[in-house]
Amino acid sequence: MSDPADSKPLTILIAAETYPPNVNGAAQFGYRLARGMTARGHEVHVLAPGVSNGGSFTEQGGDWAVHRLRSHGVPTHDYWRLCYPWEIRRDIGLLLDRVAPDIVHIQCHYMIGQYTLDEAVRRGIRVIATNHFMPENLDPFLPFPRWLKRIIAKNSWRDMGRLMGRAAAVTTPTPLAAKAMLEKAFLPGVLPVSNGVDSASYELKPGERVEPHPDPTVLFVGRLAEEKHVDVLIDAVARVPEQLRVKLEIVGGGEVKAALQAQVARLGLEDRVTFLGLVSDAELRRRYLSADLFCQPGTAELQSLVTLEAMSASTPVLLADAMALPHLVVEGQNGYLFPPGDADALARRIAEIIEMPAEERRRMGAASRELVGRHGIEATLRTFEALYHGAHTPGGGATDGSGTEVLGGPSTSTRDPVLRIQ
Repeated sequence: MSDPADSKPLTILIAAETYPPNVNGAAQFGYRLARGMTARGHEVHVLAPGVSNGGSFTEQGGDWAVHRLRSHGVPTHDYWRLCYPWEIRRDIGLLLDRVAPDIVHIQCHYMIGQYTLDEAVRRGIRVIATNHFMPENLDPFLPFPRWLKRIIAKNSWRDMGRLMGRAAAVTTPTPLAAKAMLEKAFLPGVLPVSNGVDSASYELKPGERVEPHPDPTVLFVGRLAEEKHVDVLIDAVARVPEQLRVKLEIVGGGEVKAALQAQVARLGLEDRVTFLGLVSDAELRRRYLSADLFCQPGTAELQSLVTLEAMSASTPVLLADAMALPHLVVEGQNGYLFPPGDADALARRIAEIIEMPAEERRRMGAASRELVGRHGIEATLRTFEALYHGAHTPGGGATDGSGTEVLGGPSTSTRDPVLRIQ
């Protein structure tokens, strides 16, 4: 059997509910998937919400086509955009007819994913579905009582199972997320496929030196949202013995930033906590490399790309013992877990790691780098490429493209690299 990479190039449509300039793990995965498949010789189109008001259109330039759908802002979120079915369905159908993709890869079961899958199935196009979301993640943005949110989440899980069950294969970043989809969405055979990270990008280059911070520094990177629990990390830093001079750097923006800044002021930590906002990729890399410790206190992580990036930079990690984060820690080797929401326990662990000899911290960082090796982006790309070409294993699982069965090749397609869908 030939390797799928040896087969002819495909036309791939990636349908995403969130995509750069949005800053979150799902958006970054969509971008890296598009970049990786383009580099492997495929023609890639991305379908995503527009970032401002106006009609649907295709962005000009770039190494792959990005098609933006008419969307509307959400009062409870600073960048999330809603697409209304009656405004986008015709545009999605038009795009599929013009691009004629061999594969449609949806990233969510909400509006764009749902109607793209509907239109793809109607045209006989193979669909792969990846789930990056937990319905409960929407809780902070729904202005409803708790009982109603539970009903919405239950219905959302049910809708996920009904919709994604129509795809040829369904994936999610971790085994724990696949288990949740089986138990709550009643979806069997969900394949755990890591989002993947280009670990080499975060390593020191030969001869490169990054200046260490003058004081021990803990780093957080991510969206400043309620479920990230950055307030717990700030409380923990306040409780670390003052003589350790521990500082905290926070990279990212979001709806709770003002509340977190107020917390820092209330605790008198202005000289110890720095909000860096959104930074460039180069600056983010430098922050990973110069940090003494990375902390992710979030409780709704399906994988946590930023933790994988920090580990790639050989940084010890402290992670909440919640959702998929325990998969990224071997206790005492590359870091520790702490009970979610327990600022005292987190403070003790921060102090313990900071007080270690520098050589011991370097050993923990090296263990992080070794552990992240299984999440390499190339293995992720091979797996999805194999799925695109029809690969499967007897239990519904997928391999990375080696030794897997391919059921038929891709269909022919009509190429149209620039599409105006207004």
